Amino acid sequence: MYQSSVNFEMPVVREAFENTLGQNSDDHFDRVIAQSASLRSHQDVFEWLQGDVQRHLPHQIMVSAWGDFDRGHLQHDIISSLAGVRSQHVNSKALAPLVTRCFAKWGENGGQAFVLSAGTRGFLLDSDGLDCNLTCALRQMRSVLVHAVQDLRRNEVCLYLAFNTADKFDAAQCSAIQSMLPHLDNALRQVATLPAVKYPAHIPQKLTPGRHKRVERLTQRELEILQWIALGKTNPEIGCILDLSLYTVKNHIQRMFRKLNVSNRAQAVAEVAQND
Repeated sequence: MYQSSVNFEMPVVREAFENTLGQNSDDHFDRVIAQSASLRSHQDVFEWLQGDVQRHLPHQIMVSAWGDFDRGHLQHDIISSLAGVRSQHVNSKALAPLVTRCFAKWGENGGQAFVLSAGTRGFLLDSDGLDCNLTCALRQMRSVLVHAVQDLRRNEVCLYLAFNTADKFDAAQCSAIQSMLPHLDNALRQVATLPAVKYPAHIPQKLTPGRHKRVERLTQRELEILQWIALGKTNPEIGCILDLSLYTVKNHIQRMFRKLNVSNRAQAVAEVAQND
């Protein structure tokens, strides 16, 4: 489940941004909007978001999600300058708890943009299917600006989450998303969706005691670590995902090897695959 020590919500104040635009009266915002019409690839969108957009809407991770929010059947795009935080590395199912909660809050807020603060713990999510890089990155985020674009003719909604390492967005930055989001949404609709992450078909997504002769002797934590080993994660990555020290991960793996009577990771995975 999605977890977060959210400690405040701040609604957007449109007037603050409009006043700021009127006072500055520069061409910067107009240039940002004009640039959005020429974006044709994820690289174009990335450079746009990391360039002039940062002045109005500072963020480290931009997530867009759409689909069936009620059932959690979603697709997503992730755009970030952080290493390894990419759309194709993350399972949409793993993002569903966070996204659906934000979507519900957006509806409760009357379809208006708002900010959630996660405090020093960052945003914590269920580890099922999440790439370590995104998991670790979200723990460093302190606030997220949430807004959505709704198409009543097609009965579709696309939710946008702008994560920031700052504790909060100021009023002008919050309000910027009201004017900028339609252009961001239009730009992304011109870019093909990246393929969703796919795991090997022969690897069980969930391992439970009692299904295998030797596996049934493993603890739930050992089963969880074995699952991540099967998905190709390293010990440091597993420690990051499960919030365990590297020493603890190694101890779990050593005990698991003894119970399975194997000497390496490949043999452990094969033991499970043979008995599945």
